Amino acid sequence: MELTLGANQFFWKADDWTAFYDQMADAPVDRVVLGELVCSKRMPFYQDRIPAAVETLMAAGKQVCLTSLALITLKRERKAMAELAEAGVEVEVNDLTALAYLPEGAAFSVGPLVNVYNEGTLAWLADRGATRICIPPELPLSSVATLAAEGTARGVTIEVWAHGRLPLAISGRCYHARLHKRTKDNCQFACEDDPDGLSVKTMEDQPFLAMNGVQTLSDSCASMALQYEALKDAGVTALRLSPQTGDFMGVCTAWADRVAGRLDGDALADRLEGLVEGMRLSDGFLTGARGADWSARDERKTA
Repeated sequence: MELTLGANQFFWKADDWTAFYDQMADAPVDRVVLGELVCSKRMPFYQDRIPAAVETLMAAGKQVCLTSLALITLKRERKAMAELAEAGVEVEVNDLTALAYLPEGAAFSVGPLVNVYNEGTLAWLADRGATRICIPPELPLSSVATLAAEGTARGVTIEVWAHGRLPLAISGRCYHARLHKRTKDNCQFACEDDPDGLSVKTMEDQPFLAMNGVQTLSDSCASMALQYEALKDAGVTALRLSPQTGDFMGVCTAWADRVAGRLDGDALADRLEGLVEGMRLSDGFLTGARGADWSARDERKTA
């Protein structure tokens, strides 16, 4: 089972961004996705640091690829995508319009924001050159197994979101700007104040979602800690860990211990609960009636 460090969904100060990826060079992960996924306005703050990060991570033996934006709408975003395709590093597509900029037959990977819900879509992407697909995190285990079987038949690695706030939606509006009574064009980068996203509660003061600029995320931290064997049996061969602040090296190490058999599911869940800074864990999309559900670890202990 491979471990992938997914693209950072949040807006961090450039020095913090650089320090994080310098540290991740020593993390027990196989693959790292770099670049801006959510909002192109963030890119100028750290774009010039990406080449050095690529070099550092590759020197440490990591596979590295660059993410496309999740929503490409502006001329400057199309230009940036064209430059990304010419960078000489594998591209992870998170918006299908990015395919127009990739040479016909060029290998690429597909991120979790592309709706790969069935075998036909997977087959079409494989024929276009996809070698790896991180399937959408809202799929149940039965669908994961079906796609993993199709991926195996076509030589496509199937990856599943294993840790981090789930990417639920991208909008043309900026929630952070609206919260501060600013326009999207004059957002003043309010999302920088919430480096792990801003939790949103219902009118009844119940946790609901999180916002991250133009992106909507889950309130909880999705975790496949208790689903590792089920995913492995389903044919999944890679797991994705999504960056957060705090001790993320600890998150990567805990998952590496799980893959190596040094931790069982309960022990990994216990360790992760101490690393996610008060967020709830969830795995309901895979196993439950609601995405926010957390499989009944405590019930099993008392059964």
